[in-house]
Amino acid sequence: MSEVKVYRVTGEIVKPNLRTTFSKEIRALRPENATEKIYKDLGSKHRAKRFQIKISQIEEVPPEKIEDPITRRLTLGKKADVQ
Repeated sequence: MSEVKVYRVTGEIVKPNLRTTFSKEIRALRPENATEKIYKDLGSKHRAKRFQIKISQIEEVPPEKIEDPITRRLTLGKKADVQ
């Protein structure tokens, strides 16, 4: 059975009147699934087309180094509260 991993995806959105960078942590089985999730989420929130979203890096993040508190809680469960 495959295990869900956490990926940190960084890149930028390039639109005619907007240029902004992003870094987002996504739970996915494979990097390709994380890429699709980024296109879907950023496309719907920022009304950006896929060609306007430039992904520069996808890296797997170990559970101890997850920055997003919600993703950390989903990944580690109750252990995330004990620090």
